[in-house]
Amino acid sequence: MPQDFSSVVKKLQNTFDDEFYDRVRFIPDAKEIIRIFDGLRALLCQYPLSEQRPNQPDLLAGYAASLQEEILKSLCLMCREKGDCSFCRDKAARITADFIAGLPHIQELLLTDIRAAYEGDPAAVSEIETMLCYPGVLAVTYQRMAHFLYARGVSVVPRIITEHAHSLTGIDIHPGAQIGPSFFIDHGTGVVIGETCVIGRNVKLYQGVTLGAKSFPLDKDGHPVKGVKRHPNIGDGVIIYAEATILGDVTIGDGAVIGANKWITHDVAPHTKVN
Repeated sequence: MPQDFSSVVKKLQNTFDDEFYDRVRFIPDAKEIIRIFDGLRALLCQYPLSEQRPNQPDLLAGYAASLQEEILKSLCLMCREKGDCSFCRDKAARITADFIAGLPHIQELLLTDIRAAYEGDPAAVSEIETMLCYPGVLAVTYQRMAHFLYARGVSVVPRIITEHAHSLTGIDIHPGAQIGPSFFIDHGTGVVIGETCVIGRNVKLYQGVTLGAKSFPLDKDGHPVKGVKRHPNIGDGVIIYAEATILGDVTIGDGAVIGANKWITHDVAPHTKVN
């Protein structure tokens, strides 16, 4: 085995230009972000983080300070100024303050999800069980926090959060998805929910459901067009059974029921059963 790896390292470094290396210092710390949001989840659910209950205001202040730094990195990474500018610093401080102030509202939504999981699963013995044990509740908890940041222009941090949840649960929910209250994913493994999905109230999904996009529109240079609506709209009270696939900017009307293993690329009228 060769002892001098300098030539290999040089080849690896030459893959990227100088601008890349200028931005490396702004790459958010994934391990730190996961630590912050694991802690925030515990605060939202109000269970002890250790044998000795911590001082929660101080704990939250520490998470806020660390989160602001990671949000700043994310903003600087994408900033046209290509550096740590005052605009990004002010925006990071403002978004962090809004996020911390918004935690009670996120908790209110989370409680509706916990209750929906309990009421939607005959096997559930308590709401505490669904809060602590159900992968669908875990994935939605992280997504609701991530969505708050994503909707305010933070890009990398929310993706790290939802991919962390994806790795834990097998449930892939993009932070851009808009999800109403009382959302329940039963079993959950293999569920995919795309960026521009809009999901109403009291919606229930089973394992393997895909709310995805059809083929992407391309620009004149053959590149996928960004920022267009390309995922389904799911109405209130909809139930979608296992392995169903719904693709494109279609609408599943209120109260509709989509059977297992169905392939849907068209609108479904309210209160319709697709068997």
